[in-house]
Amino acid sequence: MPKEFIVAIELGSSKMTGIAGKKNLDGSIQVLACVKEDSSSFIRKGVVYNIDKTAQSLTNIVSRLEKQLKTTITQVYVGVAGQSIRSIHNVIAKDVPEDTVVTQDMVIELMDDNRNVIYSDQEILDAAVQEYKVDAQYQLDPVGIQCSRIEGNFLNILQRKTFYKNLNKCFENAEINVAEMYLAPLALADSVLTEAERRSGCALVDLGADTTTVSVYSKNILRHLAVIPLGFNNIVKDIASLQMEEHVAEHMMIKYGCAYTENNDIDNNMKYSIDQDRQVETRKFIEIVEGRLEEIIANVWCQVPEEYCDKLLGGIILTGGGSNMKDIEKAFQNYTHIDKIRIAKFVTQTITSQIPEVTARDGRMNTVLGLLAKGDINCAGNEYDPNGDLFAQQKPAADAMELRRARQATETPAGVVRTAEEIRRAEEEARLKKEEEERIAREEAERIAREEAEERRRNSPLSKFGRWLKSAATKIVEEEE
Repeated sequence: MPKEFIVAIELGSSKMTGIAGKKNLDGSIQVLACVKEDSSSFIRKGVVYNIDKTAQSLTNIVSRLEKQLKTTITQVYVGVAGQSIRSIHNVIAKDVPEDTVVTQDMVIELMDDNRNVIYSDQEILDAAVQEYKVDAQYQLDPVGIQCSRIEGNFLNILQRKTFYKNLNKCFENAEINVAEMYLAPLALADSVLTEAERRSGCALVDLGADTTTVSVYSKNILRHLAVIPLGFNNIVKDIASLQMEEHVAEHMMIKYGCAYTENNDIDNNMKYSIDQDRQVETRKFIEIVEGRLEEIIANVWCQVPEEYCDKLLGGIILTGGGSNMKDIEKAFQNYTHIDKIRIAKFVTQTITSQIPEVTARDGRMNTVLGLLAKGDINCAGNEYDPNGDLFAQQKPAADAMELRRARQATETPAGVVRTAEEIRRAEEEARLKKEEEERIAREEAERIAREEAEERRRNSPLSKFGRWLKSAATKIVEEEE
């Protein structure tokens, strides 16, 4: 096996997926291994609810990957998603003297002020710059422009602090080093959207099991992000209300489910088989499926900001497992009146693999493949020996953060979520830097104070009289000689 590969883990509501791949010189990615663990009992709506079970599943994922790769894994890339993630606009303004030239330090100060905004029970995961308003004009890069007022327009992406802490705790308990955390919806967008779609305006809809994620882009900028706590499992549960187990309901949804059916095409005499003894009327089944799906689509459309509803020239892009439902495009067209609907079955990167889950190209692997594409740090360790000493297989304590200085919020690349440990180290570095600056400032103030005191002493009447007396005595001695 190659001694260099990237490992990414996606914590989904139904499945936790771990994937390892090697990046080739031509930019393509060769997927080497892929494993999955059922996560429905401890991850709900994309959020960790049982830390111990999640940590154990993470350990299993890494162990199974190591056995396939025959190499230990030193660190992994992780996607952050799930319920409670939302975006909120924020404006930071600063008045400056007239004709002041905007500097990079002024821009960083605006970004720092935005990052320091406190949201009740919410953690700022990322802050996407929308644009800057320099006096009355909007600019993407205001540095070098004269103005008397500058405003920074930001899109802050938030998640509940509890969910963020739980996610970090899982990896700590599993003793798995995190190379980088990425906002999964942004990694997905980077891998399935074209540049033309992002520039002209589009809505990316990830139809998952427990959640539906909506990302709105315009002029290559993320304008809105929201995670809706509704997914295709809700359709399954509605079907299960017809007195059947959920695994049977899921099978029926996959076999018979259709996003849109013309009323005239429904055969009122036709029935779908539940099992050998029971059947359900076709019309009733269709009404259940389409009713819940319409609710999901309505919630998706509500998340598109009003000012962009008629500006989605790039259309709506559907992905995720739910995008495989028959006639899903027709259902979205009917409700949103957007004719341009595209289903992103696979990522835009060139991927090679012999693994069926990857080659299926059904949209289910897009997010984890997007995370894999983001990786740029080798995750391979030593050769894996299943019969070797347990302690010899332990992963090195140093992770990616040991190889770099802890980044401050304004230094963090777009879409990257700092881990709790990195935040702690960055805060510690910022504290030490502040203390050092305060020490230097204090010493400088003390030096100035000493100089001023010495100057006052030299200019005091007593000091002047002393200098005159000394000068007179010297003159008398010189005259006597």
